[in-house]
Amino acid sequence: MIGRDILGIEDLSRDEIELILETAERMQEIGTREVKKVPTLRGRTLINLFFEPSTRTQTSFEIAGKRLAADVVNFSVGSSSVTKRETLLDTAKTLDAMDPDCVIVRHKVAGVPHRLAAVLGAPVINAGDGAHEHPSQALLDLLTVKEQKGRIEGLTVTIIGDIAHSRVARSNIYGFSKLGAEVRVAGPPTMLPVGIESLGVKRYTNLREAIEGADVVMALRIQMERLEGACFPSVREYAATFGLDRAKLRFAKEDAIVMHPGPVNRGVELSHELADHRPSVILDQVRNGVALRMALLYLVAGRGRKAGEAESRAARAAGEA
Repeated sequence: MIGRDILGIEDLSRDEIELILETAERMQEIGTREVKKVPTLRGRTLINLFFEPSTRTQTSFEIAGKRLAADVVNFSVGSSSVTKRETLLDTAKTLDAMDPDCVIVRHKVAGVPHRLAAVLGAPVINAGDGAHEHPSQALLDLLTVKEQKGRIEGLTVTIIGDIAHSRVARSNIYGFSKLGAEVRVAGPPTMLPVGIESLGVKRYTNLREAIEGADVVMALRIQMERLEGACFPSVREYAATFGLDRAKLRFAKEDAIVMHPGPVNRGVELSHELADHRPSVILDQVRNGVALRMALLYLVAGRGRKAGEAESRAARAAGEA
């Protein structure tokens, strides 16, 4: 996978997903050491190119890079030439000329990481693009479930919330399905895409039916700044119908775990008590996010630029000589 773009779970095979998870499991041990650093990517340069606010994803990619001894540059949109109307592609080409070894991109518009990957010589990791995909989040979710349950094959996973606008839901549907889990989605009809069953999932508008016998229950953040009034009458009604608490969770399996990609709207998607205590594994997800992103960086940034770009540069250098 050296030099390969990681743009979505849809593009990865089951073997590739399993390789990433196995690598992440080995990376977990580094986080338990007194000195949490190895020289694996010493001399490599990683750029975090985030056009959207992020706490968990950007910070964990930064920590992941530093634990592998890479030089990590956090690109600040507010202090960049983007504010002077420089185009996205011009910004990308400028950064590419500085020879980074990997670029991590988050953008509110779907497809931007794919467009940049076509231009950049360095491999690109999609850190979330619009409502399209968020591959590293899905991979850390898979890692967490595997850690908690010992397997993914044969499990029943229920995802609750705004499926229609969620890049996390889309990536998790691809990931859990490819590894052999049964995936269910639940939410108000306005939040469930038409034809979602074509992705191999089961669709529910009744929460109890959706979580009946589930091994994993994942709640998604309601984007209240954009959706209230458009997809459901009120936050209070959503919380009463689809908000998860212990009373509703009793219909899942006795040893079911509760997940959330964060940040949590407490009292809306999850009750306060359920957000803070087992069977919630939210903080395990955050912790595993560092190891998983270490694995991605290790796998794709080991030798720097993409093969085609490296060959063309070598050819140009030979011609000049």
